[in-house]
Amino acid sequence: MSDRFYFRQLLSGRDFAVDNQLAREMVNFVYLIGDRETGDAIAIDPAYGVAELVDILGKDGMRLSGVLATHYHPDHVGGSMMGHTIEGVGELLEIQGVKIHVQKEEADLVKKVTGVSDSDLELHDSGDTVMVGDVPIELIHTPGHTPGSQCFLVEGCLIAGDTLFLEGCGRTDLPGSDVGQMYDSLHNRLAKVPDSTVLFPGHRYSFHSSAEMGMTREMNVMFKPKTEEQWMMMFGQ
Repeated sequence: MSDRFYFRQLLSGRDFAVDNQLAREMVNFVYLIGDRETGDAIAIDPAYGVAELVDILGKDGMRLSGVLATHYHPDHVGGSMMGHTIEGVGELLEIQGVKIHVQKEEADLVKKVTGVSDSDLELHDSGDTVMVGDVPIELIHTPGHTPGSQCFLVEGCLIAGDTLFLEGCGRTDLPGSDVGQMYDSLHNRLAKVPDSTVLFPGHRYSFHSSAEMGMTREMNVMFKPKTEEQWMMMFGQ
């Protein structure tokens, strides 16, 4: 990582939203990334305690300039889930008016779950670049967990949301999920990501909070099938 690259991995229920029982149970990661020279920063999947996240940025001498959403599920962008109401991008926009960057396929779902409007969203295709200051972030469309799931490649880091964990991958038995698309995302769309890239997942489901992609590809059972046919035999419903 370059000296100007600002990066924080924050665990819900531990690093912020410490009094929120659901946050402690869901163990979501929120990421703050930015350009130290310009002071611009983007929040990835802000939920649970959005004012605290803005305060953390302020204490670090950074200012929020945008939001990246990996996918529309309420534990990542806010909304109602399991009888709980989770703070998210809707409440964040009341504090700071910024754009929420999503894949086109996810736009209607994000609006439905969070109540934000078309004017709040910036729609993207896979391969688009979002700049935070002078730091480029590449958006990779990785459907499977949801139709518009996306990962972010920046400064040798892959921020993967629920597409890929250190152990396993996101569920493919939910509405909008597709097990075949998940195979394509993991084995084809993310094949461009070098083994030296560090994977940062959307939840802490493992003892470690990050791992190199090479190690993940070696150890994660999701990479054991070498063909889509083998994948469907192992993981298809």
